[in-house]
Amino acid sequence: MKVYNTLTRQKEEFVPMEEGKVKMYVCGPTVYDFIHIGNARPYVVFDTVRRYLEYKGYDVTYVQNFTDVDDKIINRANKENTTMQAISDKYIEEAFHDADGLNVRRATVHPRVTQEMDGIIEMVQTLIDKGFAYEDKGTVYYNTKMFPEYGKLSRKNLDELIAGASERVTIDDAKKNSTDFVLWKPKKEGEPSWPSPWGDGRPGWHIECSVMAKHHLGETIDIHAGGEDLIFPHHENEIAQSEAANGKTFARYWLHNGFITVDNEKMSKSLGNFFTVRDIAAQFPYEVIRFFILNGHYRSPINFSRDLMQACQNGLERIKNARKELAFYIENCAETKMTAEETAQAVELEKYKEQFEAAMDDDFNTADAVSVIYELVRFSNIAVKAGVSKEYAGKIQDMLDHLCGVLGVAELDEETISDEETKKIEELIAQRTEAKKAKDFAKADAIRDELAAMGITIKDTRQGVQWFRG
Repeated sequence: MKVYNTLTRQKEEFVPMEEGKVKMYVCGPTVYDFIHIGNARPYVVFDTVRRYLEYKGYDVTYVQNFTDVDDKIINRANKENTTMQAISDKYIEEAFHDADGLNVRRATVHPRVTQEMDGIIEMVQTLIDKGFAYEDKGTVYYNTKMFPEYGKLSRKNLDELIAGASERVTIDDAKKNSTDFVLWKPKKEGEPSWPSPWGDGRPGWHIECSVMAKHHLGETIDIHAGGEDLIFPHHENEIAQSEAANGKTFARYWLHNGFITVDNEKMSKSLGNFFTVRDIAAQFPYEVIRFFILNGHYRSPINFSRDLMQACQNGLERIKNARKELAFYIENCAETKMTAEETAQAVELEKYKEQFEAAMDDDFNTADAVSVIYELVRFSNIAVKAGVSKEYAGKIQDMLDHLCGVLGVAELDEETISDEETKKIEELIAQRTEAKKAKDFAKADAIRDELAAMGITIKDTRQGVQWFRG
């Protein structure tokens, strides 16, 4: 299995530190509002990476944080006349609601910054003791000049960064270099704070993830992931802090997903094209959002539009309908074993699995993996139409369920139809069948329309009338 490592700018064979185990950290959202479609991409992408690693037999420890102390959270709390904790608690629950809708599995651990203060203060003190950080009037800065490899992830030259920053911004007199960044900031009136050796205050953004990754995964981790907008400065600064403090490689593989544009424009509140996941879910099911994200390679930019979402919804329905028809066929067909010809053809099923794995082994190419599922759907539809044996149909069903499950897509919902409603539907279907036998096609069509108005789709098959909601 090969993954594209942002650190080396090339695909590399994935070999975890410990055989059979993977330590993975993914940067989570700052919780002051509902998550937007841009947040949803790393949620879905790296959930799928995790699922595939587990499919390959790895025991994955998956950590995704919540940033629950930040200027934006404080401003929101002040605006709503409440506390920072109340705001963060609310939007963590809202984030979980959207993640559940997107079929994103909960992380092994979801650490919160406010629960990690002891570790943060300890790491900041270690950086000071080792000469990588300095304090001025309650503010602690990281000295980027002291870390010779600064810029190795983003491929930025430190001297050029210093020169560029000097031209763009007013120099902070307390900084030794314009690229130095804050590890700890002093308390401001009306803001939450924590006691520290440098006075009451709160941490800078970058130190938080370094500490949470170390606390829950150790000093060196296998995979660190997030959006490509985090490469610089956030992930660059994480490397500088962690490797200076711990004296070890921080992360061995860096994975970054590409941006989402909206109607070919960068998403921006000022442009009026900013969409939360909740906004989109009001128009398209959550499962369509997940499927839309997986239809592109995670490193490539993808464009969000109503037309593309509709196309994805149609594609997802094609897969789900094939699964429903296959399940109905298996439930109602005769109990038959595979023929000799079918036994020979069953080898074809393994080829779909091999093609699926080849796509996912090539840097988690979900777009090609989805294409394989479409081909398997076509194979399934032909098999049902041909009237294959029940045993053979079962093998097709197992393969289709298997591959869809790896991507977390096209999962069939349990029918939530009452016994009373089921009885009425089946009575109408029986009446329609009698009307067709009597060649009263007008009545048969009227009953079909009545069922459609109830949200019920029916399909005539050799095994009988198949019906389902949707």
